[in-house]
Amino acid sequence: MRHIIFSALSLILLMSCGDKKNSNERYIADSSGAINNVSVVTENDLWDGSVGEAIRSVLAKPIYGLPQDEPTFTISQIPPSVFSGFVTKNRTVLKIETNKEAGIEFLDNVYAKPQKVIVISGKTKKQIIDLVTENETKIVETFRNQELSERLRQMAKSPHNFKGIKEKLGLTIQFDAIYRIAKEADNFFWIRKDITTGTTNLLIYELPMDAIKRNDSVVNQIIKIRDSIGKQYIEGPVEGSYLTTENAYTPFHEETILDNKPALVTKGIWDVKNAFMGGPFINYAIEDKTNNRWVVLEGFAFAPSVEKRNYMLELEAIIKSVKID
Repeated sequence: MRHIIFSALSLILLMSCGDKKNSNERYIADSSGAINNVSVVTENDLWDGSVGEAIRSVLAKPIYGLPQDEPTFTISQIPPSVFSGFVTKNRTVLKIETNKEAGIEFLDNVYAKPQKVIVISGKTKKQIIDLVTENETKIVETFRNQELSERLRQMAKSPHNFKGIKEKLGLTIQFDAIYRIAKEADNFFWIRKDITTGTTNLLIYELPMDAIKRNDSVVNQIIKIRDSIGKQYIEGPVEGSYLTTENAYTPFHEETILDNKPALVTKGIWDVKNAFMGGPFINYAIEDKTNNRWVVLEGFAFAPSVEKRNYMLELEAIIKSVKID
């Protein structure tokens, strides 16, 4: 009997300790906010002056590769006096702190989760402006990567179940079930989603390793390939029309790493030959040496008369989710 009583008391004590431990853990609410919207916490006089100008020149810089000027991020300025409660739950926050030693911090999940908070401090306006300018690339990449991850998280709630992509191309890629296969031929997939004003589109295909050679003409090679793919697979609304590249717009090109493999990134404007249609595209050519091929993933949006920034971010998030066997 004593043994039973002792065991019961021990269990009660353990449960009490567990409750106490859990009660000491800080509760962090879920973050919120529209895609590509950054909260900037700073005093009104700083925002209206040179500090605000420096911040806007970084966060609201026009995105290269869109038909019309669109800012990298939409900015909501918030005075520190009202930065409390639900206002602190935005997914991306830039805080400016004055009368402190000059420095910059990149913090995670300060007021909500998932969340990126960048704190820039300085004793003078010049110190703050210099830190904003010197860290422009890292600031933009930090917030942009957060938004790419968030868009993927949202799409993961209703994943697609297309098995042919993995069976034919030996890769997996994430996008939600609202996308449909518009065309499937050999080792080529055209996947699209209807939106209010048009469509967003994803192309997935493979090329032999010798199809792209790394030299001074690599951009021209990629454009020539995408034009031939467009002519073969992506027909336009009238007879003889097909997807091609707008020659009047110089493509943006860089090299990166995707799925731990070298990749060539090309951004530009597409149009349809013999038809009045166009919009932005982003093309990733991944060098898959293991399988002796290039894997090409391209996203393009047709959304006339509306902003296309968020559509292109979604397509880039999908592309960056690729995992090659």
